[in-house]
This record gives sequence, structure tokens and C-alpha cells, in this order.
Amino acid sequence: MDLVALDIFRTVAAEGSVTRAAERLGRAQSNATTRVQQLEEDLGVPLFLREGRRMRLTPEGETLLAYADRLLALAEEARQAVRPGQPCGLLRLGAMESTAAARLPGPLAQLHAQWPALSLELRTAPSRQLADQVLAHQLDCALVAWPPPGLEAGAPLERTPVFTESLLLALPASHPPAATPADLRVRLLAAFAQGCTYRRIGEDWMRQGGAPVEVLELASYPAILACVAAGRCAGVVPQSVLQLLRTPPPLRWVPLGPCDTMLVHRPGYATPALAALRDALLSDQDTP
Repeated sequence: MDLVALDIFRTVAAEGSVTRAAERLGRAQSNATTRVQQLEEDLGVPLFLREGRRMRLTPEGETLLAYADRLLALAEEARQAVRPGQPCGLLRLGAMESTAAARLPGPLAQLHAQWPALSLELRTAPSRQLADQVLAHQLDCALVAWPPPGLEAGAPLERTPVFTESLLLALPASHPPAATPADLRVRLLAAFAQGCTYRRIGEDWMRQGGAPVEVLELASYPAILACVAAGRCAGVVPQSVLQLLRTPPPLRWVPLGPCDTMLVHRPGYATPALAALRDALLSDQDTP
């Protein structure tokens, strides 16, 4: 079992296809197939179920995938550790949808210009899922709204505050002025999936009005704002996202207060790439 085989195995698992995995890795399909078969022979268990052209992990494959993520992450960390002061290799960064759109373009462009040998892989998800992926070695670090819903208080994550978001509750333009949760006339919240810190903040605030809150799960801020504009629900939006819109929708806005965004990573993970990312994020906040 070697790192190349584990990387091919992990890519096949992600793509569900040897053909697509080989294309993604720039390898011949026959080579990728052979490496997966050799890995199965070496371990003495089937790692995939072949369902036509689709490949699905067996229970043994699921177990190996967790170890593959950790081994490959540790190998990348070792490569970077022996080249101190030279950010290079791959950094797997997670971020919330809003952070990726409103906060990251400048810092990521700065990183690319300053350290061209550093490759970034960006994934978006709600805060809780991002924290879980860092803990599972599926991400090296992530930008999450703190604290992620349901995350154990003692979860082994080191964190650095990098942004403070001003959260707003969006209400339909026809809604009467609302200074407190008791003033709300809507009980439906348009929000991202479970695990979103902003969703939890919105739900908690609305519930203070004494009535139950229902949630309509959506996958983007434009969809959330469109539903609010239709007059049937509320939505939580960071002010930084509104600043991206050329013409913000004519809605009523209620301040919900600040929420800190943290850069989180596993204890002991200290690579030049992580340090360069942290510096870029913090220096961007100092730029007028």
C-alpha cells in the first residue's frame, strides 16, 4: 500500500468512476484500474462494488477512506514541513458560501501572486460540516461561523478569529417594523441546511417571540432573498453579502448582531501554507 495508490483510491471514491478519476489525476484508465486492484489484493478485501459503470465503496472501502484521508493529509504536511518558509503543495480549505463569495477573493488572489507553488482546493459547506471535515482530515483548515451548531465544546480544534460579520434578518418589504421577535408576522425562515450557524442564530432569535419556527432549506443567498421578497418568510444574511449586490432587494432589515468567523485547524497542524493563508486573511482586514 503506497500513497499513490491511496490517492487513486480516494479519487475513484469521490468520482464514483475509474474513468473520471483517471481523467482528474491525468493518468491512463488502465493504470488507475490496476492500482485499485493491487490495493484490493494487498488488503485482501473488495473496496468497491461495481454497479455498471458506477463504483460504490464497500464497508471495508469506507473504513479505508477515513485512513486514506488522514495518511495523505499527513504526507502533505510532512512535505511542507521539510521546506519551512516556502508555502507549496496543496492546501485544502473549507469555507461557508458567504465567506467564499464576500471575503476570500482578495486573500486568495494575494496568495496565488505571492506563492505560485501553493495550490488551493476550496470547498463550501455549512460551518458544522466544515468543522467535522477538518476533524476527519478531509480538510486542512476551514473558515467557520463560531460556534458551529452541535459541535462538542471540547472538540480538538485550534482557532484564529479573522472576520466579524454583521448579521441581518431580512423581512418582506411589506412587513411592519420589527424591533423584537414579538413583532414578527412571519414564522418561516429561509436558510441553509442544518449545521449553518447563521440559521441557528436566526431560529433562536425568532423563537424568542414565543411561536414555533419552520425552516425552508435553500442552497444560496439569492434564493433566500427571493423567497423573502415574495413575502412569506424571513432570512439571515451577512451584511458583507449584501455589499456584493449591485441592487439589494427592497426588504426590511433587522440587525441581529455580530458573529465571529474563525480559521480552524487540527492541533499540531502548522505548515507554511497555513501560515501564509492566515497572514493573507489578517492582512486583508487591515487594508482600508
